[in-house]
Order: sequence, then structure tokens, then C-alpha cells
Amino acid sequence: MAWQGIEGHDAIAERFVAAQTRGRITGSYLFIGPAGVGKGTFALTLAKSLVCQAPQPGLVACGTCASCVQADAGSHPDIDVVRKPEDKSTIPLDLLIGDDAHRMREGLCWRMLLRPAVGTRKVAVIMDADHFSEESANCLLKTLEEPPDTAAIILVGTALERQLPTIRSRCQVIRFAPLAVDVVRRVIEKESHGAAVPLDTATADACAKASGGSLFRARLLLDPDVVAFRARLLELLSQRPLHGVALSRDTTAFVEAAGKDAPPRRARLRVALDSALDVFREALRRTAGNAGSATAASDRAAAAWAVDLDAATAAVEATLETLDAVDRNANLTVLVDAWTAVLEEPRLTPWKR
Repeated sequence: MAWQGIEGHDAIAERFVAAQTRGRITGSYLFIGPAGVGKGTFALTLAKSLVCQAPQPGLVACGTCASCVQADAGSHPDIDVVRKPEDKSTIPLDLLIGDDAHRMREGLCWRMLLRPAVGTRKVAVIMDADHFSEESANCLLKTLEEPPDTAAIILVGTALERQLPTIRSRCQVIRFAPLAVDVVRRVIEKESHGAAVPLDTATADACAKASGGSLFRARLLLDPDVVAFRARLLELLSQRPLHGVALSRDTTAFVEAAGKDAPPRRARLRVALDSALDVFREALRRTAGNAGSATAASDRAAAAWAVDLDAATAAVEATLETLDAVDRNANLTVLVDAWTAVLEEPRLTPWKR
């Protein structure tokens, strides 16, 4: 059985169970792992368990006490959750130390200094830890370094490299791995039960394998807009010489259709890049005489690139470099333009870091 219904992270749950037995779940934690693997859900569930008035063996919340009811409603006075507003690029300073008129008399840092209102423990969960400004991170440092004895603070981010060194050094890092393919398949099949159009086995398998262990990406791959774009991408990649302007235009439009918030835009670009990478890698396998299984559309695209080993190799390198740059907060439109320029003229426009 998965710990409290959260798939794939039982080993991490066991670490916290052991720490709870020793009375040592205190201090600051940094949850790191790919988007869509359950880090945030795990953090909130752990917070609920820590304030439960009648916890069950294995650090499992009872689900029925007053604390659990309040935790489920998001109104527990001893659980403090901070999220980046959708219209902001960073976590505002006000959420941590109050606005100008109430500095250190409001905000998370001030609330963590208060005694627990219900039980004996306070828990803070800071989502979107990738989006601290240097100013907001600095105001949090003392709280992270010396939280009250009864407090636990959990930061949730995607990559260790995206955290400021001052944040990393003050937290215990807990790494969340991508979910196994069978776990992703099982979850998306369960979620599709009762849907107007049932999820067929072949689609579920393909989606789970292409998800990279992320439920977020798996769900994205089931989005009709994403399905339509991937079909268009394969159509464009099957044309040689490549129409770089069309590829850049359509990819940028697909990314921008996700809205203004950066995470879904980056997720869409990763989908586009991963889909293209599958084509280029299959092309290289074909040049080596090791063609794999593919759909008719991806088969045509791979065949178009397999005739030019150098171009296919350059395409793989450029796509991998672009994927890496996506996680470094680079401008996505510039990335798309640079990527398509290499694909269009791999010899004249070598990719550079």
C-alpha cells in the first residue's frame, strides 16, 4: 500500500516515520524532484499527519479529528502554506514578513514564532521554492536556520540548482525520484474511469512511457491541444529541408497558449522538445540499422532525418541543450528560435552553450 495513497515515495515516508519515532521531525526540509511526482501532495499530507490529534501507526493521519478536518479544509491555524501568486514571477516579500506597514508583525516568519494554537506543533509548507527572489530568500534565512523547536518548515522545488546556496545550506534535502512507468499508467487509468471517452490501453502505455515519470506531464500528454500539436510537430519534422520559420512559429504559439505562468509554459516546451528528441534519436538508430517501433507519423519524420547522420546528431545535441536551458529560466521564445535555427541549418549554425 502506498503511504496515505501517495504513489512512489514509500521510502521517503519510512524516513519520516523513523524520525517521528525518535521525535526528530523538526527544522527545515527542501523537497526536490521533477514536477508532477507528488512532492507538494506529500508535504501537505505530512503536515496533516504531524498535527493530527489521533495519529495512526506509520505517521498516518486519522482523517476524522478536528485537526484533520481543518487541515483538509486548508484552515488549520498551525499549518501555514505559502504559494507564489499566479500573477507574480517570484514569492512576494509580503507573504513572508508582512507588508510595509506590518513588517515582522505579519507573514510566515512572524507566524512561525507564535505558539501552536491547537496542538504542540507548527508546520509551514512553502510551495514554488524555485521562485524566491534574493530579497525574499534572505528574509527567510534566520527562520530556516533557527526555527522554533516545535516547528517544521518544508520547501518544495524542482531542482537543487535553482535554489540559492543560502537556502540549500540551511535545509535537509529530500530527493523525490520520477515515478515508475507502471505507477504513472495506473494513476492515469484510474483518473480516466468514468470519463466520456475511456482511455484505451495503448494510449495509456504510450503516455506513461513518454511522461518521464511525471503525472503532470502524463496528464499534459492527454490534453487534446497537446495531441494536436504533436501531430503538427511530426508533420513539420518530416519535411526536408525543414521549414524553420513554421516550426518556430507553431512551437512558440503552442507554448504561449499555456498562459502567462512560467511552469506550464516550460512544461509545454519540454513536451515539444522531448517529442522532437524521440524523432532524432530514432533517426540515429535507423542509421545504425536498429530501427525501433514507431507510429506512422513519427516513422516518416525519423526516416526524413535518418538520411543525414550529421544533421540528426546536431539535432539531438541542440535539443538536449535546449531542454537543459529550459530549467535555467532562459527566455523561452529565444530558446525556440535558437533551437529551430540549428535544426534548419545544423552546419551553418552550430549549437553553443
